[in-house]
Amino acid sequence: MEMTIQKVLADSGVAFGTSGARGLVTQLTDEACAAFTAAFLGVMRQHGRVERLAIGRDLRPSSPAMAAACTAAATALGVEVDDYGVLPTPALALQAMADGVPAIMITGSHIPFDRNGIKFYHPEGEITKADEAAIMAAQGELPTLAVSDPQPASARAWEGYVARYAEWFVGQPLAGWRVGLYQHLAAGRDLNHQVLEALGAEVVVLGRSDSFVPVDTEAVGQQDRERGRAWAEQHGLEALLSTDGDGDRPLLGDEQGRWLRGDIVGLLCARELGIRALAVPVSCNTAIDACGAFEAVRRTRIGSPYVLDAMLELSRQHLRVAGFEANGGFLLGSDLQEGERRLSALPTRDALLPALTLMVAAARRGVALSALAAELPARYTASDRLQQVPTERSRELLASWTTDTQAMRQALDLKAPIDSHDTTDGLRVTLQDGEIVHLRPSGNAPELRCYVEAASEDRAQALVAQVIGRLVAIMQEPAGTA
Repeated sequence: MEMTIQKVLADSGVAFGTSGARGLVTQLTDEACAAFTAAFLGVMRQHGRVERLAIGRDLRPSSPAMAAACTAAATALGVEVDDYGVLPTPALALQAMADGVPAIMITGSHIPFDRNGIKFYHPEGEITKADEAAIMAAQGELPTLAVSDPQPASARAWEGYVARYAEWFVGQPLAGWRVGLYQHLAAGRDLNHQVLEALGAEVVVLGRSDSFVPVDTEAVGQQDRERGRAWAEQHGLEALLSTDGDGDRPLLGDEQGRWLRGDIVGLLCARELGIRALAVPVSCNTAIDACGAFEAVRRTRIGSPYVLDAMLELSRQHLRVAGFEANGGFLLGSDLQEGERRLSALPTRDALLPALTLMVAAARRGVALSALAAELPARYTASDRLQQVPTERSRELLASWTTDTQAMRQALDLKAPIDSHDTTDGLRVTLQDGEIVHLRPSGNAPELRCYVEAASEDRAQALVAQVIGRLVAIMQEPAGTA
C-alpha cells in the first residue's frame, strides 16, 4: 500500500514550533523528511512553477542523512537540487532569495542533541504560519526515494554571504581588533572566521569542537559565562563572537568577556542602522521602547513568523523596517543604502549583521563594546529554561496562574504585588516595582522558559535564579497541586 504524505506527517510526531519543524532524530526518518519536502514543494507550486530547490545543513551527525532524504524526494518530484552543504541558515536564505527559489535548511540549532529540525523558505524569505498549516495538511502519495551518494556542495551561497559583509563594511574597519571566535560545532564557524579577517580583525580561534555543544543565545550557561571572561583576559580581546548551531543567532561578548543580551545587541544594531520601525517579541527588553530611537515598536508573540508578519504591516507606513528576537537574531526588512553601498533586505534571522555592526561601530568611534550598551536606559534582562518539562504540564500551570496571579506570586515568592499581566505569549507579569517575570513553554522542545527584567544586572540574575528554583520544586509536585 502506498504511503500518503498526510499519514506519514501525522504519524511522525514531528510538529512546527517557533523555528521550523522539529522532533526527535528517531522521528525524522527518511520517509518523514521526504513527506515534509513533498508537502512543502506542493505548497510552493500553488504559487508558481518550482524547478529548483536550495538545500543546506548544519553539523549535527543526523543532518547529512536528512538532507539526502529531502534531496531524493525533490529529485523524485522533478525538482533540481542546489546543494550548498554546511553553512549558516541566513547564507542559504540569502542565496535562495537571490535565485528566486525555495529552500530547505536541515538544523536543530541549539535544541538537545537527540533532536533535529527542518526550516523552510519560499523565494521571498521564511514561510508563514499559514504555509506551515498548509504543509501539515498536504495530500498526495509519498514519492519513491532513491537516495544517492552526495555530490560536492556548491560554494556559491558561502561566497555570497561573505561578500555581503565584506562589501557593506568597507575599508577593513576591524583592523587592530583581536576578536575571539568561539567556534564549537557552529555551521558558520569557518565562514565567520573568513568574514572577520576580511574586515581586518585578528581572529583567535576558541572552543572548536567535533561534538555537539548546545549554545543557546537566550540562556547562556555558567560554563560559557566563565569561559568568556577567561578568554577575554587571557587573549586581550576587544570582542568575542559566537553563534548558535545554524548561525542565525549571535552571541557577542565585550572586551571583558561578558556576553551581551541578544535583545540589547538587536536594539543597538537597529539604532546604528537608522531603523525607523521595529517588530520584536513581547519578551524583549523594555529599553527598546524607552530609548526613543524608533518611530514605532510593535510587540508580537515569540517566533520569527510573528515578527515577519508585524514587519510587513510596519513597512506599509514606515521606511527602514527591521525586527529582532530576544536571542539576537536580526531580520532586515528593508534595503539599506549608504552612498554607493547597498545592503539588501534579508527577512530571516541573521547572526552576523548585528554582531558586526556593533563591533564596527565601536571600532570606528574608538570605544569599547561595553560603552555602546552603557548608553541605553538601565533595564536588564536575564533568562533561563527548565528542561524536560512536558509542554502540557507547562500550559496547565500557566493557565491556572493566568486566572489567579496571586497564586503565581506566592508560588514564585515574588516580593512586590503584581500590577498587570500579559498573555500575548505565555504569561508575563509586571510587578509594582517595575520588575517583570515572563514564563512560556518552548515551541521547539519540552522546556519551560523564563525571562525576567529588573533595574540591575545582578538583580535580574538573582530573580531568574529564584524563579527557576521555585519552578524546579513545583515541577516535582504532582500536576494540579501548584
